[in-house]
Amino acid sequence: MKTSPVITVIPPSIHRSWEVGAIGTPTKKRVAAYARVSTDMKEQLSSYEAQVEHYTKYIQSKSEWEFAGMYTDEGITATNTKKRDGFNRMIEDALNGKIDLILTKSVSRFARNTVDTLQTVRALKEKGVEVYFEKENIYTFDSKGELLITIMSSLAQEESRSISENVTWGQRKRMADGKVSLPYKRFLGYEKGADGTPQIVEAEAETIRLIYKLFLDGSSYREIADHLTAQGTLTPGGKEAWSMSTVQSILRNEKYAGNAILQKKFTVDFLTKRQKVNEGEVPQYFVENSHPAIISVSTFELVQIEIERRKTFGRQYRNHRLYFGNIVCGACGEIFGPRVWHGGSKYQRVVWQCPSKYRGRHRKKCKTPHLSEDTIKSVFLSAWQQVLSDRDHYVADYEEKVKLLSDTVVFDKETAMLTAECTEASALVEECIAQNATSPQNQAEYQKRYDGLVEHYDIAKAKLDCLVGEKKKRILYKQKLQRFISTLCKAEPAVAAFSEELWRETVDTLTVHSMTDIVVRFHSGTEIRISVE
Repeated sequence: MKTSPVITVIPPSIHRSWEVGAIGTPTKKRVAAYARVSTDMKEQLSSYEAQVEHYTKYIQSKSEWEFAGMYTDEGITATNTKKRDGFNRMIEDALNGKIDLILTKSVSRFARNTVDTLQTVRALKEKGVEVYFEKENIYTFDSKGELLITIMSSLAQEESRSISENVTWGQRKRMADGKVSLPYKRFLGYEKGADGTPQIVEAEAETIRLIYKLFLDGSSYREIADHLTAQGTLTPGGKEAWSMSTVQSILRNEKYAGNAILQKKFTVDFLTKRQKVNEGEVPQYFVENSHPAIISVSTFELVQIEIERRKTFGRQYRNHRLYFGNIVCGACGEIFGPRVWHGGSKYQRVVWQCPSKYRGRHRKKCKTPHLSEDTIKSVFLSAWQQVLSDRDHYVADYEEKVKLLSDTVVFDKETAMLTAECTEASALVEECIAQNATSPQNQAEYQKRYDGLVEHYDIAKAKLDCLVGEKKKRILYKQKLQRFISTLCKAEPAVAAFSEELWRETVDTLTVHSMTDIVVRFHSGTEIRISVE
């Protein structure tokens, strides 16, 4: 005979707002509160202070509660919890058994990321910690709590998305209108003017001009950084020690020349706030003369040329060697490097020679001669004196070249035509993709049409890039030529002594074929052949 199961009902425990301690006395529930505002605007700060005051007084007014602390974040976004120190400290304390109940104004104050909200609430629930959202009247221990939280946090997340899109639209509209805004607190040389546009801070601008001058004079990023640190000049962030990356960033920033490239980066995900470099995914805007310039456009462009020139030398570049990068082997095209002869002795001296002279035994070695630094100086002075002796002729010739280089009408016309062609081709590609996405298409025919349109765009874009590059070269050459004319006009009729500054301002290359055939090429393009006896 089968025995019937016996079922005994165990009644549920009564939910209490406080528990009985080991010795029979009531133990108060430890209650904390969390307050946050996402901006540092005056109105928001008032709300923030009100939240702190309200919850502090409210918790302390309850005799059955023990005040476990007020956790706050001021001016921090809620789209994720990674950078919210107050929030993270509160959760850590709760999980460590220091908090029983957390009060907060609303789900959106807690987090606007659905995943973060649910994960946090579940982790707290496992440790017996409840959260109460005042605005929505939701207790997380309630049976419907998680469903309601999911709905409310999803709505908050969508609100955050909408706000982010509106902010992005506003920023891009300002960019399209050519309005420039700088991160003034971490941007050396400018402050926000009365009309909202950047204005020069002259004391800081002197530092910017010094950085550009030192670089054009041959100093490296490290040498400039060390110089500024030793000088006691503060960095854009207010620190005492300068880094190479800070110096490089200043030398690369077109805003110091009064121009601005807008939307160099863009936000990929509104939740993570992750940004990436704009590689054509969204429009960029180049605004000329957007604000007062600290350094001239020509100086800025010369610095960019020098940056690219030094890149070709890699780690070989030695800035404490004045001539590095300027002396070229006429046989193989290699850059001459310095060699120390008789090191440590009274006969020690530095010579410059082709690096193939001291490479492996199985490699062909150049037979070009080495040059002492005295020889280099002598060759330069001889060539410069020849230019000075016929100064008027050279100046007239250079000024005529400047006029020709200034005429960019043909370039501008062709650039406008190719730009319009690229824009039209891009629109046709987008239209082709849209048609394929919205209506049935023969995929083989679609692919053929798509490939043809893309090829047409690529050809037009390549022509446009080539034209823009050629125009830029002409402009840069014109600027170098104008700088050279200025130096030539100011120079004394006869130069008695070598000048490092004059070398840097005038010499492009010194090509060594033999001791009787050394070609000095100046920035103007003029070449002078010198023979050393």
